[in-house]
Amino acid sequence: MVDVSDKAETARIAIAEGHITMARETFDIISEGRVSKGDVLGVARLAGIIGAKKTPDLIPLCHPLPVSKVAVDLEPDATLPGIRVRATVRTTGRTGVEMEALTAVSTALLTVYDMAKAVDRAMQIGGIRVCLKDGGKSGRFEAE
Repeated sequence: MVDVSDKAETARIAIAEGHITMARETFDIISEGRVSKGDVLGVARLAGIIGAKKTPDLIPLCHPLPVSKVAVDLEPDATLPGIRVRATVRTTGRTGVEMEALTAVSTALLTVYDMAKAVDRAMQIGGIRVCLKDGGKSGRFEAE
């Protein structure tokens, strides 16, 4: 584990995104709330929040951080067709929250897959990336 004890505590934020593509029929079933397992988007949002908070339990050598905000937004996108996920994580600490944001997105997307796999096993998860990271010594990063 990297020693961060000499780093200053600063406000930090990370935003990550990703998507899952699916058959049009699957998209319609999710959008209309007809999945037998229940509210796909609501459960996936909660799973993403839990994922962010559990990141140090899942990623070896990842520092446990006092996460002060986790927001997970899921947006159905008929042009994919599929669901776009965006997670925002904030903390005040000595290291960034990029891993927490990425884990939130990944967990939310995996939950969508799990809840709809009985309808469509060919769904594909992709585009997971950090869009924004700010705070700390390295400053701001914004993806193009």
